[in-house]
Amino acid sequence: MSETQLLQGNEACARGALAAGCSFYGGYPITPSSEIAEYMVRELPKVGGVFIQMEDEISSLAAVIGASLAGSKAMTATSGPGFSLMQEHIGFASMAEVPCVIVDVMRGGPSTGLPTSPSQGDVMQARWGTHGDHPAIVLAPSSVGEVFDLTVRAFNLSERFRTPVILIYDEIIGHTRESVILPDVVETVNRKPPDVDPAAFWPKEAPSDGVPPLPAFGDGYRFHVTGLSHDHRGLPSDDAAVAGSLLARLHHKVEHHLDEVRQVEASMLEDAEIAILAYGVVARSAREAVILAREDGIRAGLIRPVTLWPFPHPQVAELTRGVDTVIVSEMNRGQIIGEVERATAGRAHVVPHLRADGQPITPNELLGTVRSVVGRST
Repeated sequence: MSETQLLQGNEACARGALAAGCSFYGGYPITPSSEIAEYMVRELPKVGGVFIQMEDEISSLAAVIGASLAGSKAMTATSGPGFSLMQEHIGFASMAEVPCVIVDVMRGGPSTGLPTSPSQGDVMQARWGTHGDHPAIVLAPSSVGEVFDLTVRAFNLSERFRTPVILIYDEIIGHTRESVILPDVVETVNRKPPDVDPAAFWPKEAPSDGVPPLPAFGDGYRFHVTGLSHDHRGLPSDDAAVAGSLLARLHHKVEHHLDEVRQVEASMLEDAEIAILAYGVVARSAREAVILAREDGIRAGLIRPVTLWPFPHPQVAELTRGVDTVIVSEMNRGQIIGEVERATAGRAHVVPHLRADGQPITPNELLGTVRSVVGRST
């Protein structure tokens, strides 16, 4: 039977990781994500898992990658400055196709910035922080319950596609406490093991879905792990055809299965003339602003991308087809607006509502922008 509990967002993340089968956590404490590490250091050993505090965020993700290659479902959690330090290893995990989950509880920046204040300033870093062309899956919960659910989903997608998956939310979601219905059983996905004899195994020979099987170190399969461009044997190669084919496969294994990855929530759009597009904690204010606008006689609706990357361009294009204006609201200087403009392709006017001072965007602030767009006084 499902159980209802009062959970903090960061605690829900740790609970979701354990429910998904996480057995290794490598991390370094940083505000406002530290409660995840604090929970895991207490609870992970109770289920036979391993927690290790590393000397910094770089080594934390390195340990996570090693644990994953040894067969563990592995994760780390951090915030903006630590997330910046992890970028090189995120690129390595993408190229080497190592499943892992990275949680980024965002705070104000740049640099040390506002350690205890909320922000959504890491959205573009989550997509483009590491160098080169690489796939990216980034999920953005907007409630404590959804933190639990999307942590599980992050592990499942990571194992399914052999790629790092990033769960991104802000200080408010991380430290809010809400009643959460925890299921007795969650659906979990495990990486595919090889189905051939070790002598016939090529580590990067992919089946039709583009995702090669992954044995654990010690299972008797010999394979090479590298961040260099490599061939189907896993051996480095600078051949242009090999490099191009590898990068194409890394992207296609996600892009050919976008129905499994992309998730968008929409509400009250059937007759909407204005849509607010928001994610994470701002989507909560946006939902209330839409309700207030409806009470004011303004036909407003909400679009909430749950999957930030790959950005759901087709869904946003379809959902905005009948609206005149899309208000994009973010706690940054405007990081997702360009994607919305690309999706709407000039069919709707895109208006920013931004805030980047460590304070949340309120429903009444958003309502004021809605009213100004339709020419009504506040």
